[in-house]
Amino acid sequence: MSFSLSLDSSSSLLDAHGWDSGWAADFAPYAAQGLIPGRVVRVDRGQCDVATAEGIVRADTAFVTPHDPLRVVCTGDWAAVDPEGVSDPRYVRACLPRRTAFARSTSSKRSEGQILAANVDHAVITVSLAVELDLGRIERFLALAWESGAQPTVVLSKADLVPDPVGLSYLVEDVETVAPGVQVLPVSSTTGEGLDVLSATVAGGTTVLLGVSGAGKSTLANVLVGQDVMTVQAARDIDGKGRHTTTTRNLFVLPGGGVLIDTPGLRGVGLWDAETGVGQVFSEIEELAAECRFPDCAHEAEPGCAVLAAIDDGTLPVRRLESFRKLLRENQRLVAKTDARLRNEIRKDWKRKGDAGRAAMEFKRSGRVR
Repeated sequence: MSFSLSLDSSSSLLDAHGWDSGWAADFAPYAAQGLIPGRVVRVDRGQCDVATAEGIVRADTAFVTPHDPLRVVCTGDWAAVDPEGVSDPRYVRACLPRRTAFARSTSSKRSEGQILAANVDHAVITVSLAVELDLGRIERFLALAWESGAQPTVVLSKADLVPDPVGLSYLVEDVETVAPGVQVLPVSSTTGEGLDVLSATVAGGTTVLLGVSGAGKSTLANVLVGQDVMTVQAARDIDGKGRHTTTTRNLFVLPGGGVLIDTPGLRGVGLWDAETGVGQVFSEIEELAAECRFPDCAHEAEPGCAVLAAIDDGTLPVRRLESFRKLLRENQRLVAKTDARLRNEIRKDWKRKGDAGRAAMEFKRSGRVR
């Protein structure tokens, strides 16, 4: 798929894609080499489409194909490209340092990271109301979004399938409980509900659309861009899942300002060095942990544990604590696979916490006052 943009001047083409004085300063060394700036709008098969002042150009990425999969050229990158006439094909010679990067772990056993989008300001996590909410998956998406440096928003798509306002409000509340500090917005591309708010949210900056297949991302992309830029296919009635109608990550200029990156539906949402993001998602647990008697409390059987006290009095759902533990363990295992020193530290930490837990249980069995 290819597309073109018509704007009044060459400089406005770069501006429309997010060019600013900061990027210009970063690009100065490459300008001195006679290279031209551009933003990567699509990558496939070792080549990419780049929006430059002269229009959309095709460029080869062979000169910037590092061993680290997180450093490959990605949609959203700002690139230094050969000027016209220097080489055929033209090449991306370098990419500017990223301000933010949205990455996940791959499903491979090699524990590699995969970069999904670069230089993103807003992450719109699209969740279909055609199927039962998966709060654990939403928490995963949120952890990755916070870790990337982007501001997340959760969009509950296909809101017209929940015509009862009270029922819809309960669903919004359910998501809000797992998304502290995040806007949760019911949206319907059919009725137009919530689209004005979403358009205002993504105006300015760079937004990435995330979600599983069938969540309605491509439909939302078409509505936000104002034209049918993405193919849309119906989701299955039985489980709400759709085929991967989006197979590459594409960047589009929005009519209200800013740009949008649409991504393929993600079957797996693996964490990638996202401890800070996990802490942000479960901020209420982090706040409670600060009140525990012991600073290294594992929230399992220790005396004076504020987290367990919150579980006991019902202010913290058990599911939240279990999900918090699960994501932290997963993230630690992933990071430990690439860091031998951390592996040893984790083993020692598990042994220490195990000893502390057993000691606490013995303390309680002894009948002494807690």
